Amino acid sequence: MNPQFLREAIRLSHDNLRTNAGGPFGAVVVREGEIVGRGSNRVTSTNDPTAHAEIVAIRDACRHLETFSLAGCELYSSCEPCPMCLAAILWSRLDGVVYAATCDDAAAAGFDDRVFHEELRRPASERTLPIVQALREEALGPLHEWREKADRVPY
Repeated sequence: MNPQFLREAIRLSHDNLRTNAGGPFGAVVVREGEIVGRGSNRVTSTNDPTAHAEIVAIRDACRHLETFSLAGCELYSSCEPCPMCLAAILWSRLDGVVYAATCDDAAAAGFDDRVFHEELRRPASERTLPIVQALREEALGPLHEWREKADRVPY
């Protein structure tokens, strides 16, 4: 853990708060002691509910490094990642996460991601969002083709 990178994420959260581009959240992606991606929350300025600081930083790092895998990198965030960001962190193959404020701290400021954490802990059949599966057989064709595709790029 390098406090300089965590302080940069916190600085980004302060800057974002002052510019009204989104919520007070910042994140950086670091590889080999160098920041390769920066992000601030852009939800309200871009009308994109997925534009959390961590995801913006991941996108920036992937563009900078010209790869979809951030293996060998760490993410530093001003706040504990929400479930969506945690999923993006896992998909991007980051080696680790360091965060400052907790989800309880964010809840005290009016950002209550705890409901999402709680929702994901429930069995699928008990979740509040109705989710229906249909047309499985039709969807299997492309999946089988992908598995056999010789020139696929695995991820």
